[in-house]
Amino acid sequence: MSIDLSTISQLREKTGAGIGDCKRALEEAGGEIDKAIEILRKKGEIKAAKKSDRATNEGLVAIIRSGARIAVASLACETDFVARNDDFIQAANQLAAKLLDTPKAEFVSWAEQVIKNELIVKIGENIKLGDYGVFSGAVLGSYLHSNKKVAAVVVLDGGSDELASELAMQVAALSPKYLQPADIPAPELEKEKEIYRENLKNEGKPENMFDKIIEGKLAKYYEEVCLQSQVFIKDDSQKISDLLVAAGASVKEFKRFQV
Repeated sequence: MSIDLSTISQLREKTGAGIGDCKRALEEAGGEIDKAIEILRKKGEIKAAKKSDRATNEGLVAIIRSGARIAVASLACETDFVARNDDFIQAANQLAAKLLDTPKAEFVSWAEQVIKNELIVKIGENIKLGDYGVFSGAVLGSYLHSNKKVAAVVVLDGGSDELASELAMQVAALSPKYLQPADIPAPELEKEKEIYRENLKNEGKPENMFDKIIEGKLAKYYEEVCLQSQVFIKDDSQKISDLLVAAGASVKEFKRFQV
């Protein structure tokens, strides 16, 4: 049957698929747009399978806040060009908004279907759901870097949203793994000490100095991996622990996101 250009344009507007694909889908669907969309989605599943092995090293992170809750969702794609595309940015924001009010298991199922049946068809790259999370509390802060590839969320007990946001920037910039030294797993700490001992042996340092030198090295290590031990990026005269004490606050939860 003959398909008029107006109908093809409508389908293309709804799906973002190519003109030829839209025309063929409409012919197969007898001119019915909804049926044609279903056909394109089914073909999109095949395309998605073909693209699933492609590396997704680009993408972005989206953050949505409503009251005392923050949702973060990251979306990965193949190229930076697509990551800067308005449709891709809008899709990431929609994922975060959906996550805000949806149980995680249900969200993942929904997100995977949207990605497979809609985004890959429309955008034409391998796209995957990245890391995600929902955070809640009376005092919340978030930070999203200008490139939208790095973000962080901090939940405080006490303090202010402003402090939480500054700490989120700290987390995004310096990537702490733990809140405080006591949180570091014992095997990881012992491995670090073992590395220091081997280095000191190779350097020919006297063994009776090992403990003192290792203590200093561990203090530096804590500054790298523990949020409370880090120097504040906005004021190197203060540590994060100082800021928290001054504000009468403590960190309940923090997480860093990156694509």
